[in-house]
Amino acid sequence: MELINQHTKRIMEGCKERARAAGLSFTDESLEYIVTNRDLLELSPKVMIPTLYDYWVHDVEVLREQGKYELYPGNPYETVINTRPPISFYNDNNPDWLNVMIFYHVLAHIDFFQNNLYFRHTWDYDFTGQALSDKRVIAKLRAEKGRWVDYVIEFARSIDNLVDFHGELAGLFTVPGAACSARLDYYFDRFLQTEKKLPVSDYIKEVNRYNDCLKTYGELGEKTFFAEAERRYPELEAHFARAHEHRSPPRRDLLRFLLDKSEFLARDENIWMRSILEIIRKTSIFFQPQIRTKILNEGWASYWHETLFLQDDRIRGHEVDFARVHAGVTALPRVGTNPYALGMRLFEHVEEQAGKGRISYDFQRLNDAGSRKRFDSGAGSGRDFIFKVRENLNDYLFLKNYLDQDFIDRHKLFVAGKRLDQQRMVWQYYVKSRKASDYLQMMQDSLYHPPLISVDQSKAAGGGLYLTHTFEGKQLVQEYIANTLVGIEYLWGAPVQLETSEAHILPESAAAAKTDQEPEGEIAWQRVVYTMDGKVLSKKEL
Repeated sequence: MELINQHTKRIMEGCKERARAAGLSFTDESLEYIVTNRDLLELSPKVMIPTLYDYWVHDVEVLREQGKYELYPGNPYETVINTRPPISFYNDNNPDWLNVMIFYHVLAHIDFFQNNLYFRHTWDYDFTGQALSDKRVIAKLRAEKGRWVDYVIEFARSIDNLVDFHGELAGLFTVPGAACSARLDYYFDRFLQTEKKLPVSDYIKEVNRYNDCLKTYGELGEKTFFAEAERRYPELEAHFARAHEHRSPPRRDLLRFLLDKSEFLARDENIWMRSILEIIRKTSIFFQPQIRTKILNEGWASYWHETLFLQDDRIRGHEVDFARVHAGVTALPRVGTNPYALGMRLFEHVEEQAGKGRISYDFQRLNDAGSRKRFDSGAGSGRDFIFKVRENLNDYLFLKNYLDQDFIDRHKLFVAGKRLDQQRMVWQYYVKSRKASDYLQMMQDSLYHPPLISVDQSKAAGGGLYLTHTFEGKQLVQEYIANTLVGIEYLWGAPVQLETSEAHILPESAAAAKTDQEPEGEIAWQRVVYTMDGKVLSKKEL
């Protein structure tokens, strides 16, 4: 692995100038490395972070990918990581015209990393430097504690998706000039709603009173507002001080809860484990936005590499080469999903709709297909609008807000079904639905969505830990429950209970039994509690 040469770097700097002129925003400094395909195989298990801590699973994944590469050699074009400065890796046999296309793609990724609000918590530090420090900590602990370090890493990684990513972001966003203090948050979020159980009408009146105080008294608005609130509720100040002093750890962040409340981890002989849990949690929080913005991020990069590349005079004579590579990257499959293709086309759709004023109530209320097709108020700038989309949304919101029937019809998308042809014993694929609602549901089902598991110590007994899974239509993967609970029990130092929902097939009804067709049982969801005590798992229905 080595830095790109000066000739290629000049190409990159030229791409930066053109990208900034088109509206992209990113830092001046960047690092570009030339790597071989085998280098990429070794970096991929570490999510392309060269300084990430060592772990045996990484080595297993390298061996697996090397085996695949021997059978099916591939040639990845590039990869870029969200660091300070941004680091990107390029294949060692790319021609100059291809590097121009790839550089535009990479610069759009960097623009996305540095402007999308879901990455806000990554803007203030360099993760590669932090990862190197964490790697040295784990290496030192491994030399002292041996294999126990890997046990703790494995236990922590089994629950590293149960982190409160949105809670982490919530503390970073305060509207400039809003003067929204912790006292104000407590008053409206907890004191009035939870402790005083104020009726909705009275709550809204209190919100309006706060807004009136801000308008009338400016910087003294909050002070004036609380003068009246303290007269009405003399106990307010004491309640706020007590709540601030005894702030409980977030119930939806299991790793954070274990770090703050586990007596086992607080023992002198186990205090070293806390460092590992902090590293695993911090790494998970860092990568959360990348998992949640795959379609948006790749679509944004594909949109810009096409837009900027076609305007670049350095590609003359390579238009056909570009078309071949671009089509391979952004082809829209009939069955399955290509995030590059779907994201790019959805950005183009949103730009066109916004440019014609169709992202408005007047357009949405039209039912006639002809009127919708002719509608063009020319009321907005589509390019400006997609920059706002890039800044504020994630994959879920991007699809939910803009994947409409017009888009489905335009690109002839559909939901595919699969059935078994019992005569020929082959699977048949067929068009199951062309409705936007069905296609949207299919896409949302494919998005990253970790289970919502909260800590509920009001149900715990004997110093144990009680976890509640909020059922959202999908049950937990049962084969992972035992091993995961073993790790949590070890880190907590006491028995662990997990309340969740499981599918049960109801008995055949009498009516179904009389038919000639083979009856299918209906699914009912049953709440159950798993208990892990002394590495022994038991289950009880509620």
